[in-house]
Amino acid sequence: MIEQDPRQTRGMEIANHDGQIRHKSSTRYLVKSQSANTWYKVLNRGLGWTCTCPDYYYREAKCKHIWAVELSNKLRQTVASEVVIRPLSPNICPFCTSEAIVRHGLRHNKYGDLQRFTCKTCGKRFSLNYGFQGMKATPQIITSAMQLYFTGESFRNVQNFLRLQGVNVSHVAVYKWIGKYVGLMERYVDQIKPHVSDTWRADELFVKVRGDMKYVFALMDDETRFWIAQEVADTKFTHDARNLFREGKRLTGKSPMLLITDGLPSYHDAYRKEYWRHEQPRPQHISYIRIQGERNNNKMERLNGEVRDREKVMRGLKKSDTPILKGYQIYHNYVRPHEALKGKTPAESCGIRIDGENKWLTLIQNANRKSMLT
Repeated sequence: MIEQDPRQTRGMEIANHDGQIRHKSSTRYLVKSQSANTWYKVLNRGLGWTCTCPDYYYREAKCKHIWAVELSNKLRQTVASEVVIRPLSPNICPFCTSEAIVRHGLRHNKYGDLQRFTCKTCGKRFSLNYGFQGMKATPQIITSAMQLYFTGESFRNVQNFLRLQGVNVSHVAVYKWIGKYVGLMERYVDQIKPHVSDTWRADELFVKVRGDMKYVFALMDDETRFWIAQEVADTKFTHDARNLFREGKRLTGKSPMLLITDGLPSYHDAYRKEYWRHEQPRPQHISYIRIQGERNNNKMERLNGEVRDREKVMRGLKKSDTPILKGYQIYHNYVRPHEALKGKTPAESCGIRIDGENKWLTLIQNANRKSMLT
């Protein structure tokens, strides 16, 4: 029987104790000393983990702090594989997931006949057109239009594409599709808690709404690039960012240990009211950042660039509560793969996997089923 390294045992105790490890980035951690009021740096520069503690420095041994970081990462990856959103099968009941279903007549309407079913287990009657009941266009056409729009096409370009497929709809119909299904998906995904890291970023971006200058305030996770929350404000310097930070805490079920922003005073005020606490370990707020160097907000600027590319095609937004921004947030988190995440979506990096080739279809189906059951 192989005896476990005592450093590994102690590292496991540190990893299982809340507040002992601070995540700065995927290659930089702070681990609290167990014998003094100090924090050791655990770094990975491509040749393995190093630590600034005396045990590693003098003995060149894999110390308990490195063990704690590695075990913490494995624990995060294990927890992050819990949520799987699958396409709904046509052979099961959407209410009780029973396979004991039988055909029960046709539903006649102006869009054609639709097969209806009855579940022998729960007695419910249903059709298999999940989320697209009463729609003239097929689910494939609607989800294709959404994909085209959020990848950068205008409403009229989407309309022209659909005409080539034999579907004659107006650009207004495409906008209504987006408004309907973004609202449905938003209510669904807001109930799923992403496993984000302890480092968050916030920034603001000016946009034009009917010609007036507005600001989009956004909150994003540093490690997974998951867009946590957003809000549109009339002003920049006098805006209270507390609602944004409170929403981020509600959606994720946690507060960050490190917040990175620019020097806007409203960020620090909101941080003090929502995230700062007297108990150790206390969260940090980095507000002095620059374009180059370790302290920068480049990841947040990249998100701003995505929103700016979408807004340019639209030539400005039409209203502050537009579904376009919420729709792009869903597209960014759940549909769009990111090169920086090795081809994964931010949701997949947070442990939310969406199965099926058409992720829009899977989200809409499950969102509609959830609304039917509540």
